[in-house]
Amino acid sequence: MVELGRRRVLVVAGEASGDLHGGFLVQELQRQLPGVDVAAVGGDHLRACGIDILADVRLLSAAGLVEIVSSLRRHHRVMELLKQQMDQQRPDVVVLVDYPGFNMFVAKEAKKRGIPVFFYIAPQVWAWGKGRAKKMERLIERLAVIFPFEEAIFNAHGRNFARYVGHPLVDELHVSGTREQIRERHGLSLNQPLLVLMPGSRRSEVRLLLPSMLQAAEQLKSDGWQVVLLKAPTIDRSYLEEVIGGRPLPVALIDGDAYNLLHAADAGVIASGTATLEAALLGCPHVILYRFSRLTYLIAKLVIGRRIIGLPNVILGRPLFPELIQRDVTAANIVRSVRRIVADRGAFDQAVAELQATMGPPGASRRAAQELVGLMQ
Repeated sequence: MVELGRRRVLVVAGEASGDLHGGFLVQELQRQLPGVDVAAVGGDHLRACGIDILADVRLLSAAGLVEIVSSLRRHHRVMELLKQQMDQQRPDVVVLVDYPGFNMFVAKEAKKRGIPVFFYIAPQVWAWGKGRAKKMERLIERLAVIFPFEEAIFNAHGRNFARYVGHPLVDELHVSGTREQIRERHGLSLNQPLLVLMPGSRRSEVRLLLPSMLQAAEQLKSDGWQVVLLKAPTIDRSYLEEVIGGRPLPVALIDGDAYNLLHAADAGVIASGTATLEAALLGCPHVILYRFSRLTYLIAKLVIGRRIIGLPNVILGRPLFPELIQRDVTAANIVRSVRRIVADRGAFDQAVAELQATMGPPGASRRAAQELVGLMQ
């Protein structure tokens, strides 16, 4: 525990996973620095830390260049609020959790005001190109990275500002029962295979992916599967129903308990993002879906070409988990891919063992908090 004068920290998490990781980071910070004054843009996990929530994370829920442009008014409103907070409260440090498309602009505003920036969970420059690493070196005082290979990438330009802390999922992934107990808790059959659908935490993802997911689910039900839809906290049930034309959802909807249900499932169909890595580590074979607006996709192809994009595949360096991108996101392709991963369970189990070996030891949030406290000394 470090004894310092009362410190002010401003945290910005831009989506559901950032809120989760940011919540664990703030909990550790509160343990190491009692009395710290924290304000945040965040959601339920940061709110549970008993801190001042300036704006809800749902205001920043967007993915892709075109989708972010369409929500510029909301982003502008949050940015103005953050600038006001920096000017009036003068935090000792601004903590940015993931969500680089918006948070790099926040970093620029903090830099203008002479406020040091701590960035937790780095942008995937190894996927989108390394030009962003040089920009981060100019704006970020300290960067806590979660994969061991990222440290060298970010420190390659002369400043030793990136520190490897390990992956927070090692601490965050917990299940509270056996597969049988979890299924019984949710009224699910013990005898039928279980498929989980996770269409994402952003409205744009849900709109582009959910219809194909549900069409595939109807076909797989004929094979004997039972299907549940896991809702992200940033998405309302009413929006899910709106996406499918205002009809009732044709599968069971479960709000929360995602880790337990992934552990109890036989397969998943999941929007590309942190949830794919969570599912892999929890033992759920899955198909990774990735779909943006046509313009966003064309721009992305020009910038990065056609690469593997699912986090488990990127870490492993090969596409062991099926990826369906853009036009390939169809019910028929989803059904075909689910059948394939279930038939090749041995390769999946080997991939999980490899993933677990790359995640680092427990304590990522604690080590990140130590780096943050060190920055404030």
